[in-house]
Amino acid sequence: MYQSFIGLEVHIHLLTKTKVFCGCAAAFGDEPNTHVCPVCLGYPGVLPALNIEAMRMGCTVARSLNCRIPSQTWFERKQYFYPDMTKNYQISQFASPLGQEGYMDLEGKGIRRRVRIRECHLEEDAGKMIHTGTVSLLDYNRAGVSLLEIVTEPDMETGEEAELFIRQLRRLVRYLGVCDGNMEEGSLRADANISINLPGKGLGRKVEIKNLNSSRFVRLGLNYEILRQSALLDQGKAVVQETRLWNENRDQTEPMRQKENAQDYRYFPEPDLPVFIPDAAFLRSVEEALIEAPQDRIRRLQEEYGLSEEQAELVADEKAEADYFEEAAAAAMARGLEKSAASQRICHWLLSDIRHILAREGIPIAAIGTLKLNPRRLAALVVLSAGGQVSGKNAKQAAELVLSGDRDPEDIIREQGWERITDPARIADVVQAVYADEGKIFAEIRSALTGGRDKRGQTLKAYLVGRVLERTGGRADPKIAESRIEELIAGR
Repeated sequence: MYQSFIGLEVHIHLLTKTKVFCGCAAAFGDEPNTHVCPVCLGYPGVLPALNIEAMRMGCTVARSLNCRIPSQTWFERKQYFYPDMTKNYQISQFASPLGQEGYMDLEGKGIRRRVRIRECHLEEDAGKMIHTGTVSLLDYNRAGVSLLEIVTEPDMETGEEAELFIRQLRRLVRYLGVCDGNMEEGSLRADANISINLPGKGLGRKVEIKNLNSSRFVRLGLNYEILRQSALLDQGKAVVQETRLWNENRDQTEPMRQKENAQDYRYFPEPDLPVFIPDAAFLRSVEEALIEAPQDRIRRLQEEYGLSEEQAELVADEKAEADYFEEAAAAAMARGLEKSAASQRICHWLLSDIRHILAREGIPIAAIGTLKLNPRRLAALVVLSAGGQVSGKNAKQAAELVLSGDRDPEDIIREQGWERITDPARIADVVQAVYADEGKIFAEIRSALTGGRDKRGQTLKAYLVGRVLERTGGRADPKIAESRIEELIAGR
């Protein structure tokens, strides 16, 4: 049995309007090589200029990860030759990154672990290479885009823990509004470092899995490496220190190149950018950008609203949905609905009907605030339904009309005549009409109940209640209807 040591290097594209060292637009999906200039293409003699918003976003992420911001930070040139970086070096940070010595607590799926954050550093992204047949194409639109790299210590032991780290980090940066977290578009991607050794012997020989673009691939790739490296050591063979790629078609890692060391990059200070010294106003703007951390919110939703861990995880996965939930719950309670009832009913609507509506309309959950069925209107439906003033079926029909007509549900229910019928005399008349049509069923129920076939009797009774609801368009109070049916069965 071996001990595993896993560390991650997660790269996130910051949502700045322009690139980190020039004024080109930072846009995804546009025509290749349309957002380029002499600076991001590395022409001789050009001068980079730091995008202060990228620095502010980077420091906000660092503070959210409990990192300290140093009194001064600067940039270095990371030397390497590759076609996706035309100037043959990358402006990055090495000696004094903008965020240092933080941590993230992993919570969920039976995992409880603190992962130390070694650093957060700001750099420019490289361009994109597209290989087609024997030809390689280069798109430099991405070259120079603001890229924040979060580097952990090797504190994780399984692919599942690494996957949870990615998921929690993705949720955090989306909550902060600094990254869209779209791994399929490359906005968030990860390199995973893993070594294994005998327990108590410390780190083994490190292998890096490069450019993993989904949290699932992070889990699969790392767990594959644990098995592969364990098999090598069992055979008395050495693990080669190298960079590997994940082949999603074969579900295995494959060699890419020998792993570089820091000295291979020959870092030296970037001469064209001054040392950045954050002043009080800058630090204050960073602190003001901080929000309630997603994990803290998940715990609060459980403690304050009585949601289960699973419910809280689902509701709080997107900040917009969690905001919607709390606003709707507050509106329902303001209308007199008890807190736990409001919470559970609104949670049920959110995770079923509203998510179905969003999926049907092609609206992302993050845009839930654009729904015409806003939190106040949902609260109204929940309160009316909970109070028995409208049936669940009619409440859902009213919700659809709110979406199509942008009107309040109370007005729709009143105009459609969907208010629940609670007058015993009116319901008794409907039951009497059902009795006239279904006299044989009533007789069968009496026979079943007296013959000890209670289950059969209950099934038939439910059928009769359904017939009453059918005749009233779902408006009759089912409890009153059932009571009147039982009186007729008993001969009263």
